[in-house]
Amino acid sequence: MAFPIPVPPSMKNHVNFSASLAKVGAWLGGKAEEAGVTILSQTSAVKLLVEEGTVKGVATGNKGVDRNGKPLSNFEEGVEMLSKVTVLAEGTQGFLTQSAIHHFKIEGDNPQIYALGVKEIWEVQKPLDRIIHTMGWPLRLGKKYGEFGGSFVYPYGPGKLTIGLVAGLDYHDASFSVHDALQEMKLHPLFRKILEGGRRVEQGWGAKTIPEGGFYALPKRLSLPGALLLGDGAGFVNVPALKGIHYAMESGILAAEAIFAQLKSKQDLKSYDNAVRKSFIHKDLYQVRNMRQAFQHGFFAGGALAGLMTVTKGLFPGWRFGEKADNEQKMFMGNKKYPKPDNKYTFDKLSSAYASGNRSRDNQPNHIQVDMNVPPVIAETWINMCPANVYEWHTDADGKKRLQLNPSNCIHCGAISDKGGKLTPPEGGSGPEYTEV
Repeated sequence: MAFPIPVPPSMKNHVNFSASLAKVGAWLGGKAEEAGVTILSQTSAVKLLVEEGTVKGVATGNKGVDRNGKPLSNFEEGVEMLSKVTVLAEGTQGFLTQSAIHHFKIEGDNPQIYALGVKEIWEVQKPLDRIIHTMGWPLRLGKKYGEFGGSFVYPYGPGKLTIGLVAGLDYHDASFSVHDALQEMKLHPLFRKILEGGRRVEQGWGAKTIPEGGFYALPKRLSLPGALLLGDGAGFVNVPALKGIHYAMESGILAAEAIFAQLKSKQDLKSYDNAVRKSFIHKDLYQVRNMRQAFQHGFFAGGALAGLMTVTKGLFPGWRFGEKADNEQKMFMGNKKYPKPDNKYTFDKLSSAYASGNRSRDNQPNHIQVDMNVPPVIAETWINMCPANVYEWHTDADGKKRLQLNPSNCIHCGAISDKGGKLTPPEGGSGPEYTEV
């Protein structure tokens, strides 16, 4: 069953445009190069260089080494890249950004929490004439499960659409899988009718985490000696409005102005903090400062609280809602079952990872740091959570089940860094090559 509800004020987007971020990013990259900017798209920054409390630049990673770290014939050693100001705009779960936040001890009042989004691009026979957002099924509404999120379907040019599902990573059932929930969702009559006779586009699949902690999870400072924090890395996402790209762009503009002012007059970078506080970024996020946290009380109670917060523009309740980090949520082993892939409407994780255009070498070093001896319920959480089949059970010669990693499958969504492990920078040029999503 599906039924419409009034459009929340935060989700009214008349006269706005939707676009492929991959294509927008490529277009902007070309404009930057025309202006004389050097873009090193095949280079990973693996370490933040800090000297006497000031960020001096970054170290890049080695390339052309095998899984044991031994140089191959095409070996290239990493270098140190020094700069007067280092701008950390890595997006969600940025490795250097997180390192800077921890090193300079500027964590927010609340821990940052995340959602995982999985989406696909389809060619369809009948053009979509509207934008669709849903909440509820296939997510379970009981507080026991802690599942929160929703789906989206956007028109994507003539004969195409993008469809996806986003779910918070503060859920409790280790058998839950966002990727498989999206496959199940597509079988609902509402979506099945839209997709009827269509096909999933090659290189039209992707997955990524989204920061959802909001205002109280922002770092205490956005400027550091020699560095600035921007966009999703800083946590600039408005969950009720499902928006963050415009905040990333605005923070980039404000950062550029602060850097120019510093280079011109030798002033410090704190003007960036002041500029963000005076911008619509701060105003928007402050008004919805407790909105996501309200849903820790369950779907229905959270919906009622969120409604009051919307009406009062955040004045209700008047205090900060606390929250647990996603990796502190107590997990239980459920038995959630999903439909078997039919390779027409529903697909398995391996074929989906292939559709991301993943370019990782099979023999490159492992970039995922996890405890291989975690309790079974945590291992099951990772196995089911990962949209690319990186984690799986393996039976050794003694007949004992052990956790096994397939790091070359990884599409760098960042979910593992939120749920007890750590995703470190992979070899430059590896990972998914998003051209559509």
